[in-house]
Amino acid sequence: MNPPTAAPLASVAPAAVKAADEPAYKRVLVKLSGEALMGESAYGIERETIDRIVFEIAEVLRAGVQIAIVIGGGNIFRGVAPGAAGMDRATADYMGMLATLMNALALQDALRRAGVESRVQSALRIDQVAEPYIRGRALRHLEEGKVVIFAAGTGNPFFTTDTAAALRGREMGVDIVLKATKVDGVYTADPMKDAAARRYPTLTFDEAIVKNLKVMDATALALCRDQNMLLKVFSIFVPGALKRVVMGGDEGTLVHC
Repeated sequence: MNPPTAAPLASVAPAAVKAADEPAYKRVLVKLSGEALMGESAYGIERETIDRIVFEIAEVLRAGVQIAIVIGGGNIFRGVAPGAAGMDRATADYMGMLATLMNALALQDALRRAGVESRVQSALRIDQVAEPYIRGRALRHLEEGKVVIFAAGTGNPFFTTDTAAALRGREMGVDIVLKATKVDGVYTADPMKDAAARRYPTLTFDEAIVKNLKVMDATALALCRDQNMLLKVFSIFVPGALKRVVMGGDEGTLVHC
């Protein structure tokens, strides 16, 4: 796989980095939306995009960082959403969970082709293609240097994959939850519509909730706040951003208590 063109390095806060070549975080959870796999397509998975994301993950793994991933399913469910109109909410949510499993398997295959060992754990039992979610086993995989991909959200309807990311992050004891989006942080307004919008370098969870900044859903934000977990929002589409974040670079928006 050819590496993407490197982006200019962001400024690094000295206090956030233990050493020039040492990660600021030893274990992270990446919340990857299904939409991030679409690239420029209307729905589905774009091979070039998923390969580029895998390259970014492999770079972080080689830096000695343990990586867990919670993946969404919007890129697949979007294609069937019109037919789901009026459907029972619980049924639609279970369909969405299955879409996350499809994405998890695609990501696992892309990681395998890149020489990265990974395991998919599903909150819904589907033992022919994925391990069931078992906390102790997931922790062991991380300690062995494998990427762990969590599929099917929390396994319950009415909860988003954002909430699953906060929950799994706490269970895995990660140093930070990284929300990989299409936007390079949290802004005062939609930067695509308002040229005066500015990026918040930092926010508190209470500010994000009160201002309704759409960082994550309120349940996920409250869980992160109550468990005192750091959250960083950044763009997965900026080359090298993921590694700069785990190295302590000034990238995206840090949300804290």
